[in-house]
Amino acid sequence: MEKKKIAVAMSGGVDSSTTAAILLDKGYDVFGVTMVLSDEGRGFTKEDSYDELSSVKDARKVCNMLDIKHYVMDLKDVFAKEVTNYFVDEYMSAHTPNPCVRCNHYIKFGRLLSECLKLGADYMATGHYVTIEKNEAGRYLIRRAADTHKDQSYVMYHLEQDVLSHIVFPLSKFTKTQTREMARSYNLPVANKKESQEICFIPNDDYKAYLRNHAKMHFEPGDIVDVHGNVLGRHDGLPLYTIGQRKGLGIAAAEPLYVVRLDSDKNQVIVGGNKDVFSLGLMAKNLHWIPFDSLEGPLETNAQIRYGKNVCKVTVYPLANNTAKVIFEKPQRAVTPGQSVVFYDGDILLGGGIITEPLK
Repeated sequence: MEKKKIAVAMSGGVDSSTTAAILLDKGYDVFGVTMVLSDEGRGFTKEDSYDELSSVKDARKVCNMLDIKHYVMDLKDVFAKEVTNYFVDEYMSAHTPNPCVRCNHYIKFGRLLSECLKLGADYMATGHYVTIEKNEAGRYLIRRAADTHKDQSYVMYHLEQDVLSHIVFPLSKFTKTQTREMARSYNLPVANKKESQEICFIPNDDYKAYLRNHAKMHFEPGDIVDVHGNVLGRHDGLPLYTIGQRKGLGIAAAEPLYVVRLDSDKNQVIVGGNKDVFSLGLMAKNLHWIPFDSLEGPLETNAQIRYGKNVCKVTVYPLANNTAKVIFEKPQRAVTPGQSVVFYDGDILLGGGIITEPLK
């Protein structure tokens, strides 16, 4: 029987490198693919400059050691269109985007998967900590990973059934500690590489500097007002503020003040007390469901309103145009437009959508 061919999306990190080693060890026909999404500050223009990128160099070292083919795919143009431009546009609209959700949808499990299938792959594997399984009805489901601290299912709610049928997540049952131990046992050259917590295209994790460089004309000073409209101070530009923010407001007050809302029409930052940061619910758009095609009626379930936050009990009311109203059992803090609300039944990922506004 011919071996199944699996492409591994390799970033040069320990997770994707260990993923390649595991699959090779299991007897699959494996090759590595590294996406070039930016020039990593090097300003290269020639294809041979890819070898100077740390992501490409580290991934190639691993592939050479494992004796597997390695491909480099330049996806800078589509990444700029679908992720970085979106990132800037959302901030300019007084929203706080999650670029990883966008990237997974359009780049990793969109364009990259398509290119890997063209290269003859049966599946594409990544180093994400997520579980995929198939139920009795033949529908693919997503569950949280065994390592709840590393679980990345929150950014996977948009994956379609045809995409899930071609995806493999070999690290789903392992903890990060176990993954690093396996990397050492395979003698991978990146086994001790430091884990990156940054947004991949933001230098030094300084998103404010990135926005200043890419959207200078949008940094218009304006008023900071309280929830009653009283002017308390001045702000330096809406993109520099996020819902729930307390520090850096430059306002003296008898009680702590937090950013409650950003009004792009009036170019105002609205602040209030801690109680004003809480919402009774939210509105969401672009809903997508995984165990079923659509939600036909109200659903009592659990929701997560940002990456890394604990779940809360909610009732989801489906509305027209693929939108929904979500009501919390208990008020939730800092509901942020642009972020994703993601729904779970236990450890099963049901789906999610983009938050458009909090409900006060």
